Amino acid sequence: MGRQLQIQLQVPAEALEAVEEVLENAGAQAQTLLSGDETELLEPGVGEHPLWSVLWITALFPSETDPEVVKSVVREALDGDPDGWCVEWLEDRPWERAWLDDFHPLRFGRRLWIVPGGRQPSLPAGAVPVYLDPGLAFGTGTHETTALCLEWLDGQRLADCTVLDYGSGSGVLSVAAAKLGASRVVAVDNDPQARLATAENAARNSVGDRVRVAAPGEEAIAADYVVANILAGTLVRLAPVLLAGCQSGGAIALSGILQGQEVAVQEAFGDAVEWEAPRQRSDWLLLAGRR
Repeated sequence: MGRQLQIQLQVPAEALEAVEEVLENAGAQAQTLLSGDETELLEPGVGEHPLWSVLWITALFPSETDPEVVKSVVREALDGDPDGWCVEWLEDRPWERAWLDDFHPLRFGRRLWIVPGGRQPSLPAGAVPVYLDPGLAFGTGTHETTALCLEWLDGQRLADCTVLDYGSGSGVLSVAAAKLGASRVVAVDNDPQARLATAENAARNSVGDRVRVAAPGEEAIAADYVVANILAGTLVRLAPVLLAGCQSGGAIALSGILQGQEVAVQEAFGDAVEWEAPRQRSDWLLLAGRR
Protein backbone atom coordinates (compact mmCIF):
# COMPACT_ATOMS: atom_id res chain seq x y z
CA MET A 1 0.00 0.00 0.00
CA GLY A 2 1.30 3.48 -0.89
CA ARG A 3 1.64 6.56 1.24
CA GLN A 4 0.56 10.17 1.13
CA LEU A 5 2.32 13.24 2.42
CA GLN A 6 0.35 15.39 4.87
CA ILE A 7 1.52 18.92 5.56
CA GLN A 8 -0.04 21.21 8.15
CA LEU A 9 0.77 24.86 8.63
CA GLN A 10 -0.60 28.04 10.17
CA VAL A 11 -1.42 30.93 7.84
CA PRO A 12 -2.48 34.55 8.41
CA ALA A 13 -5.99 35.05 6.99
CA GLU A 14 -4.81 37.75 4.58
CA ALA A 15 -2.36 35.28 2.98
CA LEU A 16 -4.83 32.40 2.70
CA GLU A 17 -5.60 32.65 -1.01
CA ALA A 18 -1.93 32.94 -1.95
CA VAL A 19 -0.92 29.93 0.13
CA GLU A 20 -3.83 27.81 -1.14
CA GLU A 21 -2.77 28.60 -4.69
CA VAL A 22 0.87 27.65 -4.22
CA LEU A 23 -0.10 24.43 -2.44
CA GLU A 24 -2.38 23.50 -5.31
CA ASN A 25 0.35 24.30 -7.82
CA ALA A 26 2.74 22.15 -5.78
CA GLY A 27 0.40 19.16 -6.24
CA ALA A 28 -1.96 19.25 -3.24
CA GLN A 29 -4.77 16.76 -3.82
CA ALA A 30 -6.94 18.05 -0.97
CA GLN A 31 -6.88 20.99 1.44
CA THR A 32 -8.80 21.38 4.71
CA LEU A 33 -9.19 24.64 6.65
CA LEU A 34 -9.55 25.04 10.39
CA SER A 35 -10.00 28.28 12.29
CA GLY A 36 -7.54 29.32 14.96
CA ASP A 37 -9.75 27.54 17.51
CA GLU A 38 -9.77 24.39 15.32
CA THR A 39 -13.35 24.82 14.10
CA GLU A 40 -13.76 23.38 10.62
CA LEU A 41 -14.53 26.09 8.07
CA LEU A 42 -16.96 26.03 5.20
CA GLU A 43 -15.70 27.43 1.94
CA PRO A 44 -16.19 31.24 1.94
CA GLY A 45 -18.47 32.72 -0.67
CA VAL A 46 -17.19 35.08 -3.34
CA GLY A 47 -16.09 38.33 -1.73
CA GLU A 48 -16.38 36.90 1.78
CA HIS A 49 -13.42 36.66 4.14
CA PRO A 50 -12.71 34.44 7.14
CA LEU A 51 -13.56 35.91 10.53
CA TRP A 52 -10.34 34.55 12.07
CA SER A 53 -6.94 36.23 11.88
CA VAL A 54 -5.07 32.92 11.72
CA LEU A 55 -6.08 29.68 10.04
CA TRP A 56 -4.69 26.15 9.84
CA ILE A 57 -4.30 24.41 6.49
CA THR A 58 -3.90 20.66 6.18
CA ALA A 59 -2.93 19.48 2.68
CA LEU A 60 -2.45 16.02 1.21
CA PHE A 61 0.16 15.36 -1.49
CA PRO A 62 1.29 12.35 -3.54
CA SER A 63 4.02 10.26 -1.93
CA GLU A 64 6.73 11.46 -4.33
CA THR A 65 6.31 15.10 -3.23
CA ASP A 66 9.37 16.69 -1.64
CA PRO A 67 8.18 18.57 1.48
CA GLU A 68 11.17 20.91 1.29
CA VAL A 69 10.08 22.04 -2.16
CA VAL A 70 6.57 22.71 -0.83
CA LYS A 71 8.02 24.62 2.12
CA SER A 72 10.11 26.72 -0.25
CA VAL A 73 7.11 27.90 -2.31
CA VAL A 74 5.07 28.56 0.85
CA ARG A 75 7.97 30.55 2.29
CA GLU A 76 8.00 32.67 -0.86
CA ALA A 77 4.23 33.27 -0.66
CA LEU A 78 4.46 34.29 3.00
CA ASP A 79 7.76 36.15 2.62
CA GLY A 80 9.04 34.13 5.57
CA ASP A 81 8.95 30.74 7.27
CA PRO A 82 5.45 29.33 7.92
CA ASP A 83 4.33 28.84 11.51
CA GLY A 84 3.22 25.45 12.80
CA TRP A 85 4.87 23.56 9.92
CA CYS A 86 4.30 19.82 10.41
CA VAL A 87 5.07 16.97 7.99
CA GLU A 88 3.63 13.47 8.34
CA TRP A 89 3.57 10.41 6.09
CA LEU A 90 0.20 8.63 6.01
CA GLU A 91 -0.69 5.18 4.76
CA ASP A 92 -2.79 5.56 1.64
CA ARG A 93 -6.55 5.15 2.10
CA PRO A 94 -9.78 6.58 0.65
CA TRP A 95 -9.79 9.75 2.78
CA GLU A 96 -13.07 11.05 1.39
CA ARG A 97 -14.75 8.05 3.07
CA ALA A 98 -12.73 7.85 6.29
CA TRP A 99 -15.38 9.87 8.18
CA LEU A 100 -17.63 6.79 8.08
CA ASP A 101 -15.46 5.13 10.73
CA ASP A 102 -16.67 7.63 13.33
CA PHE A 103 -20.11 8.49 11.97
CA HIS A 104 -22.89 6.96 14.08
CA PRO A 105 -26.69 7.38 13.90
CA LEU A 106 -27.72 10.88 15.02
CA ARG A 107 -31.16 12.09 16.10
CA PHE A 108 -32.62 15.47 15.13
CA GLY A 109 -35.87 16.69 16.61
CA ARG A 110 -38.42 14.04 17.61
CA ARG A 111 -38.35 11.72 14.62
CA LEU A 112 -35.42 12.23 12.26
CA TRP A 113 -32.36 9.99 12.43
CA ILE A 114 -29.36 10.29 10.11
CA VAL A 115 -27.83 6.86 9.61
CA PRO A 116 -24.57 6.12 7.74
CA GLY A 117 -25.20 4.06 4.63
CA GLY A 118 -24.91 0.31 5.05
CA ARG A 119 -25.88 0.27 8.73
CA GLN A 120 -29.17 -0.99 10.15
CA PRO A 121 -29.32 0.24 13.75
CA SER A 122 -32.15 -0.44 16.16
CA LEU A 123 -34.16 2.79 16.28
CA PRO A 124 -37.13 3.73 18.50
CA ALA A 125 -40.71 3.37 17.33
CA GLY A 126 -41.78 6.23 15.08
CA ALA A 127 -38.22 7.03 13.97
CA VAL A 128 -37.74 8.37 10.44
CA PRO A 129 -34.31 7.17 9.28
CA VAL A 130 -32.34 8.91 6.53
CA TYR A 131 -29.65 6.56 5.21
CA LEU A 132 -26.84 8.78 4.07
CA ASP A 133 -23.64 8.50 2.10
CA PRO A 134 -22.54 12.03 1.23
CA GLY A 135 -19.75 10.93 -1.12
CA LEU A 136 -17.69 14.06 -1.78
CA ALA A 137 -20.55 16.48 -1.12
CA PHE A 138 -21.10 18.48 2.07
CA GLY A 139 -23.82 17.52 4.53
CA THR A 140 -23.89 14.74 7.11
CA GLY A 141 -25.90 16.39 9.87
CA THR A 142 -22.84 16.79 12.07
CA HIS A 143 -22.39 20.49 11.30
CA GLU A 144 -24.47 22.94 13.31
CA THR A 145 -26.05 24.49 10.21
CA THR A 146 -27.30 21.15 8.90
CA ALA A 147 -28.51 20.12 12.35
CA LEU A 148 -30.53 23.33 12.66
CA CYS A 149 -32.22 22.68 9.30
CA LEU A 150 -32.99 19.04 10.15
CA GLU A 151 -34.56 20.04 13.47
CA TRP A 152 -36.62 22.69 11.70
CA LEU A 153 -37.84 20.22 9.07
CA ASP A 154 -38.76 17.72 11.78
CA GLY A 155 -41.07 20.31 13.33
CA GLN A 156 -42.99 21.08 10.11
CA ARG A 157 -46.08 19.44 8.66
CA LEU A 158 -44.68 18.35 5.32
CA ALA A 159 -47.25 15.72 4.34
CA ASP A 160 -48.38 16.26 0.73
CA CYS A 161 -46.40 19.54 0.52
CA THR A 162 -43.72 20.78 -1.87
CA VAL A 163 -40.20 21.65 -0.70
CA LEU A 164 -37.35 23.57 -2.34
CA ASP A 165 -33.89 22.71 -0.99
CA TYR A 166 -31.49 25.30 -2.40
CA GLY A 167 -27.83 24.33 -2.07
CA SER A 168 -28.64 20.67 -1.46
CA GLY A 169 -25.10 19.32 -0.98
CA SER A 170 -25.42 15.62 -0.14
CA GLY A 171 -29.21 15.89 -0.33
CA VAL A 172 -29.67 15.19 3.37
CA LEU A 173 -32.35 17.89 3.74
CA SER A 174 -34.15 16.90 0.52
CA VAL A 175 -34.28 13.24 1.51
CA ALA A 176 -35.36 14.12 5.05
CA ALA A 177 -38.19 16.27 3.70
CA ALA A 178 -39.38 13.48 1.41
CA LYS A 179 -39.25 10.90 4.20
CA LEU A 180 -41.22 13.27 6.42
CA GLY A 181 -44.02 13.18 3.85
CA ALA A 182 -43.31 15.88 1.24
CA SER A 183 -44.93 14.93 -2.06
CA ARG A 184 -42.36 16.76 -4.18
CA VAL A 185 -38.87 18.05 -3.40
CA VAL A 186 -36.66 20.06 -5.75
CA ALA A 187 -32.98 19.84 -4.76
CA VAL A 188 -30.90 22.58 -6.37
CA ASP A 189 -27.10 22.74 -6.38
CA ASN A 190 -24.54 24.18 -8.79
CA ASP A 191 -22.03 21.38 -8.04
CA PRO A 192 -22.43 18.26 -10.25
CA GLN A 193 -20.91 16.10 -7.48
CA ALA A 194 -23.57 17.36 -5.05
CA ARG A 195 -26.35 16.64 -7.54
CA LEU A 196 -25.02 13.12 -8.02
CA ALA A 197 -24.81 12.54 -4.25
CA THR A 198 -28.37 13.85 -3.80
CA ALA A 199 -29.76 11.54 -6.49
CA GLU A 200 -27.93 8.54 -5.02
CA ASN A 201 -29.10 9.28 -1.48
CA ALA A 202 -32.68 9.77 -2.66
CA ALA A 203 -32.56 6.38 -4.38
CA ARG A 204 -30.95 4.79 -1.31
CA ASN A 205 -33.93 5.98 0.76
CA SER A 206 -36.54 4.95 -1.85
CA VAL A 207 -37.69 8.54 -2.41
CA GLY A 208 -36.06 9.11 -5.80
CA ASP A 209 -39.47 9.47 -7.42
CA ARG A 210 -40.22 12.50 -5.23
CA VAL A 211 -36.83 14.24 -5.26
CA ARG A 212 -36.02 16.17 -8.44
CA VAL A 213 -32.34 17.13 -8.69
CA ALA A 214 -31.56 20.29 -10.65
CA ALA A 215 -28.94 22.91 -11.38
CA PRO A 216 -29.86 26.54 -10.64
CA GLY A 217 -32.47 27.79 -13.09
CA GLU A 218 -33.41 24.32 -14.40
CA GLU A 219 -36.57 23.82 -12.36
CA ALA A 220 -39.23 26.40 -11.47
CA ILE A 221 -41.27 25.80 -8.32
CA ALA A 222 -43.47 27.77 -5.94
CA ALA A 223 -42.95 25.61 -2.87
CA ASP A 224 -44.79 25.35 0.42
CA TYR A 225 -41.42 25.19 2.19
CA VAL A 226 -38.02 26.58 1.22
CA VAL A 227 -34.82 25.62 3.02
CA ALA A 228 -31.36 26.96 2.16
CA ASN A 229 -28.26 25.95 4.09
CA ILE A 230 -25.51 27.95 2.42
CA LEU A 231 -23.64 31.02 3.74
CA ALA A 232 -24.85 34.48 4.72
CA GLY A 233 -23.35 36.33 1.76
CA THR A 234 -24.81 33.82 -0.69
CA LEU A 235 -28.22 33.99 1.00
CA VAL A 236 -28.19 37.76 0.58
CA ARG A 237 -27.46 37.45 -3.14
CA LEU A 238 -30.04 34.69 -3.60
CA ALA A 239 -32.85 36.47 -1.73
CA PRO A 240 -34.90 37.21 -4.90
CA VAL A 241 -34.50 33.62 -6.11
CA LEU A 242 -35.51 32.10 -2.77
CA LEU A 243 -38.49 34.42 -2.43
CA ALA A 244 -39.63 33.53 -5.94
CA GLY A 245 -39.40 29.85 -5.03
CA CYS A 246 -41.72 30.21 -2.03
CA GLN A 247 -45.43 30.60 -2.51
CA SER A 248 -47.45 33.15 -0.57
CA GLY A 249 -48.00 31.83 2.95
CA GLY A 250 -45.14 29.38 2.60
CA ALA A 251 -42.31 28.93 5.10
CA ILE A 252 -38.64 29.77 4.62
CA ALA A 253 -35.67 28.54 6.67
CA LEU A 254 -32.17 29.94 6.11
CA SER A 255 -29.01 28.62 7.71
CA GLY A 256 -25.26 29.00 7.34
CA ILE A 257 -25.51 32.32 9.18
CA LEU A 258 -23.00 33.27 11.84
CA GLN A 259 -24.16 35.27 14.84
CA GLY A 260 -24.03 38.93 13.85
CA GLN A 261 -24.89 38.29 10.18
CA GLU A 262 -28.63 37.78 10.69
CA VAL A 263 -29.60 41.44 10.27
CA ALA A 264 -27.99 41.68 6.83
CA VAL A 265 -29.78 38.51 5.72
CA GLN A 266 -33.15 39.70 7.01
CA GLU A 267 -32.71 43.08 5.34
CA ALA A 268 -32.03 41.37 2.00
CA PHE A 269 -35.49 39.78 2.20
CA GLY A 270 -37.13 43.10 3.13
CA ASP A 271 -40.71 42.91 4.35
CA ALA A 272 -41.47 39.76 2.35
CA VAL A 273 -40.93 37.43 5.33
CA GLU A 274 -42.31 37.61 8.86
CA TRP A 275 -39.42 36.22 10.89
CA GLU A 276 -39.53 34.12 14.03
CA ALA A 277 -36.90 34.35 16.75
CA PRO A 278 -33.60 32.90 15.45
CA ARG A 279 -32.62 29.38 16.41
CA GLN A 280 -29.01 28.90 17.45
CA ARG A 281 -26.35 26.20 17.79
CA SER A 282 -22.93 27.39 18.87
CA ASP A 283 -22.19 30.52 16.76
CA TRP A 284 -24.55 29.49 13.95
CA LEU A 285 -28.11 30.70 13.44
CA LEU A 286 -31.18 29.58 11.53
CA LEU A 287 -33.69 32.19 10.44
CA ALA A 288 -37.21 30.95 9.78
CA GLY A 289 -40.41 32.77 8.88
CA ARG A 290 -43.50 32.97 6.71
CA ARG A 291 -43.74 34.50 3.24
